[in-house]
Formats: sequence, C-alpha cells, structure tokens
Amino acid sequence: MMNIRVGHGYDVHRWGAENKPLMLGGVEVPHDDGLLAHSDGDVVLHAISDAVLGALGLGDIGRHFPDTDAQFAGADSAGLLSHIMQLASERTFSVGNIDVTIVAQQPKMAPHIEAMRQRIASLLSVTDDAVNVKATTTEKLGFVGRNEGIACHAVVLMVASS
Repeated sequence: MMNIRVGHGYDVHRWGAENKPLMLGGVEVPHDDGLLAHSDGDVVLHAISDAVLGALGLGDIGRHFPDTDAQFAGADSAGLLSHIMQLASERTFSVGNIDVTIVAQQPKMAPHIEAMRQRIASLLSVTDDAVNVKATTTEKLGFVGRNEGIACHAVVLMVASS
C-alpha cells in the first residue's frame, strides 16, 4: 500500500511595497507595486510551502520562518521552500503533484504561468507536468477585487518512497 498524504496551503499579501519586485511562483512578474511581507512576499511559494508542511504534519511556514525573526527579513521564498523540501526528503517524502490557484484582480497571469510552472517544478524536483498553475479573479468582489492584495491556494500530494 502506497503511503500518500495531501496538504493544502493558503497565503495572502497586501499590495503596497513600492520599489519591490512582484515575485509569484519564483518568477518576477512585471508590475508597478510589490506585496508587503517580511520576506519577498511570494504568495505562490508560501502557499506551496504551507501545503507541503501540512501534508507532513509540520505546522506552517510561520512556525519555521517567523516574521519576528530578523534573519528572514527579505528572505527569498525559493530558499525557504528548498529548506522545506529538505525536511520532506528527510522523511522520505517527495511531491507527487501540485495544483495552485492564484487569486488576483491584476496583473494578468497568463503570460507568466508557464515560467512559474517550470520554476516550481525545479524547486520541487518534479517534472513540470506534475505542476499545475492557474489564476482567477474575483470579479471585483472582496479584498482581491478591490485590488488590496493577492491570495493563493495550493494542494499537494506527497508520496513516501518505499
């Protein structure tokens, strides 16, 4: 019998970091504004990190990289995810597949989805067909619709090696 686990991650960041690049899925997306966060604010990689940690029963990203710790100020979320994947490897788990939904009124995500898929696949050590990234708006409803921020959901299937 195969040992599999499912994890869900969710993250939100507010707009308002002028002169800070917008990082989504490990890719810099051209935009006039960045997301406010203790780290680089990559909501996609944060949601993925929480999904992996959840599948492993290891809490959340804030437990491992608290925003009260100065060493994580401006941290590269790809580096944080790499550390989390090391924790997974130590427990003999790897990613089976991952599905990500970015919830943003702007900017348009379609031109950047493929680059995000490839970057995420690289960070998770899987083929890019094991990574799905999609985006939706909220039809101008709620905080996303009012352009107050971006949210992201991620669901991951983790598989233990025998």
